[in-house]
Amino acid sequence: MAIQGYKHTRLMEESESCLAAAARAGPSDDMAIASQIIEQPTAYRVWESEHSRLMHNVSTHARLAPQMGALRSATFSLIHRQALFEYIRDRSISGNKRHRLFSLFYSNRDFANAVVSEHASFLRCSSSRICVDHLAEHLMRDAAFEEPMQLYKEWYTDYFRVFCDVALAESEDEKAMLAPTEALKPLLKLRLREARDAILAMPEVPTSVWREVEIRRATGETQKLRRLSVEQSLDASHLGVESTGQWRAPRVK
Repeated sequence: MAIQGYKHTRLMEESESCLAAAARAGPSDDMAIASQIIEQPTAYRVWESEHSRLMHNVSTHARLAPQMGALRSATFSLIHRQALFEYIRDRSISGNKRHRLFSLFYSNRDFANAVVSEHASFLRCSSSRICVDHLAEHLMRDAAFEEPMQLYKEWYTDYFRVFCDVALAESEDEKAMLAPTEALKPLLKLRLREARDAILAMPEVPTSVWREVEIRRATGETQKLRRLSVEQSLDASHLGVESTGQWRAPRVK
């Protein structure tokens, strides 16, 4: 079933309303992030421009299914771009280690400017994440943004933490202590790639439609329900899917 997608204007209106609501009465972390964007006109204009480009990559598709796929891909990018500042915050990185960390990602760029730039980028990406999660839940009703995407976020955080911890190790004792962790990097990277592929392969249909399909699937113990309408009589063959729609963590070999 081909479901009409959302126009760029609608995606932006929903995003802007969501960010304003988060700044007023969202969860504490979301409120702190959203308010810093909302209360600074220049920061808001930059965020609005970046988020508009993000939404254009979604709205360029006329149908809902490819829009859901585009929103999933955009979310992966936002998760990756949030990681550096989250690592600094969670690990309380300061002093010489902070300088060395920024040199890994910003090369020879001025340290102070790099810190300011990274923090501003973190605020914008986090604001877009708030909006994207809202769009996925309330407009597209995409089940991929429930446990699967949250699990991917946790796994990417694990991988990024290992990458940075190893890169920042200085003494031989530190390096020796992190050697077993460093050996896990290829497996962590493989797990991420498989998780991303699994999420992108999930059925691109709203959860309400998918649940309707599951309810009406013949199990051998139930009778087929009476058809109420053409739209309500979907079966799995029309959707081109065979799984139950339940996402499982990929196996790391």
